[in-house]
Amino acid sequence: MSYVVLARKYRPRNFSEMVGQEHVVQALRNALTQQRLHHAYLFTGTRGVGKTTVSRILAKSLNCQGADGQGGITASPCGVCAACTAIDSGRFVDYTELDAASNRGVEEVQALLEQAVYKPVQGRFKVFMIDEVHMLTNTAFNAMLKTLEEPPEYLKFVLATTDPQKVPVTVLSRCLQFNLRPMAPETVQGHLAQVLAAENVPAEPQALRLLARAARGSMRDALSLTDQAIAYGSGQLQEAAVRQMLGSVDRSYVFRLIDALAQGDGRAVVETSEALRLHGLSAASTLEEMSAVLQRMAVLQAVPQMAAAVDAQDPEAIETARLAALLPADETQLLYSLCLHGRAELGLAPDEYAALTMVLLRLLAFKPAGGTGGAAHAEKKTLTPPDAAARAPAAAAPMPPAAAPNFKPKEALAPIPPAQAAIDVGVNGASVQHAAATPAGNAPAEPAALSDIEQKTPLRQMDTAQAAPPVIAIPVRHMAEPVSPRLQPRVPTVPEAMPEPAPTAAPPLASATSNATAAAPAPIVAGARGVAGEGSEDGDVWHAAVQQLVASETIGALVRELALQAQLVARDGRHWHLRVEREALNQSTARERLRSALEAAGYASQISVEVGLVTDSPARRNAAAASARQREAEAIVMNDPYVQTLQRAFGAKIVPGSIRPA
Repeated sequence: MSYVVLARKYRPRNFSEMVGQEHVVQALRNALTQQRLHHAYLFTGTRGVGKTTVSRILAKSLNCQGADGQGGITASPCGVCAACTAIDSGRFVDYTELDAASNRGVEEVQALLEQAVYKPVQGRFKVFMIDEVHMLTNTAFNAMLKTLEEPPEYLKFVLATTDPQKVPVTVLSRCLQFNLRPMAPETVQGHLAQVLAAENVPAEPQALRLLARAARGSMRDALSLTDQAIAYGSGQLQEAAVRQMLGSVDRSYVFRLIDALAQGDGRAVVETSEALRLHGLSAASTLEEMSAVLQRMAVLQAVPQMAAAVDAQDPEAIETARLAALLPADETQLLYSLCLHGRAELGLAPDEYAALTMVLLRLLAFKPAGGTGGAAHAEKKTLTPPDAAARAPAAAAPMPPAAAPNFKPKEALAPIPPAQAAIDVGVNGASVQHAAATPAGNAPAEPAALSDIEQKTPLRQMDTAQAAPPVIAIPVRHMAEPVSPRLQPRVPTVPEAMPEPAPTAAPPLASATSNATAAAPAPIVAGARGVAGEGSEDGDVWHAAVQQLVASETIGALVRELALQAQLVARDGRHWHLRVEREALNQSTARERLRSALEAAGYASQISVEVGLVTDSPARRNAAAASARQREAEAIVMNDPYVQTLQRAFGAKIVPGSIRPA
């Protein structure tokens, strides 16, 4: 006789042979045992999970006559009586299968329902099985509704579909619904081992794992692939042959890629990608396999106890457990997400392998350059102890400003009165206090060094609409000539704009300084420092430095976020110690770029970052200053007499959120 494929030869003929659908088998067995039989059943699920098989077993259970011909309705059909053998061979007159995909019209359904008026010829029940029922037209569904709701007592309906969403709710409400789930790869692998043992076909366990994963939950697909693999391997199943037949990526490449990503080895990543190109392996399959391995790694990281229960006979499980211990959990989640999104981008690139290489390089770009998980903490530097700092020179030579002007004063400056000794000027949200100049007669032996903020914080650039020469930032005690009032820059942190003086002749220096002191409002210390009591000298220095870097656009993206969210907790000469709250910001690449920007601006040549509680950061200060400006703007509008008149006279209301500070 001709060869029968494995999917048909090993089709289950009773409920005990069903695998992977215990929830459906148990419900049907109990219903048959207790004689609580419904008149209509609906089986849903993907292809190859047993919908047609269950319907045939149910038809045999309803019509089984037993080996002695005296049997009744049973949950275990005998398989040898006339009814059982006729249903298995497809020639039982009272069991009708209708393919709705090719018989979807109302005429075919009416022809089927015309047989419902006749009692069974051989069996106990008539069973109408309609496969792919969702393909029926709306007219066909409407034609069968009445019979489906109240069929004769000898008639049973069995409906099967892979898309229950397309079945009308009027049909769904008349049926008992059973969802046949996709089968786990372990279940498929176990069944394949039994089938191949019965067929006397030698098979490697890893080859069966590949077939089980390739079946994607469908037992029929697994058996069909097994047939193909037996023919491809000349009667035996070997891993290399099955992998080549399926075109699947060897997981050794996947493990090599993940290991290289964990180590930050870009060369190994690119070389492995080129190896995949040379062997013609699928890029989509590579990302799919990487997603599967990363998912298993995430499970092992979340439940470390499962790593101890890894099957020692499965080399892939051992390698997955090793990588799970090597890669941090947050990076595992990031790589998994990028692999999933990278599969959608493969079709957009002109070359599939170029897209794969870009996805892998993106994975590498998001990998911190510090190596494995604990390296970020290992790079933390210990500051010089206080006693060592005390033994250092008392005063170091101040760093020169970033752009020191070649400026010669035309005349000597008069001593500044004590009333003008301290002038607070808000620069970029920070409070800067200039020390008063000491008279020549009382000058100390060594001039006092300028504060870091005076040297390193330039004034904000003026509005570009004015075609005027740039304003040079000069400390007060070295100012030789007053700047024209028209060129005075606005201080952004002051909520109320300074009154612009009339364009008259420039007054003497002492008078100009006095007028500036009288006209400038009090510095917004709370707005710059956020919450009262949070501010410190280190916080002022760090806020001014960050604002300068942000304004000059020397840092961006993750580096800018690291600077804004960090707190300067200690300064030891050219070494600054920072603190952030989120571990994700503490990456080696971001730290190195921030250090380079600070060194180029003349602040610090070394930085160290730790993770902890942050109480004072530039982001907090900026948010506090913006909130203060918002409250002041709202107060100005609410206290305006004209606005109050409109509210009283016309019932006007201010739209919430419409007030914005200037």
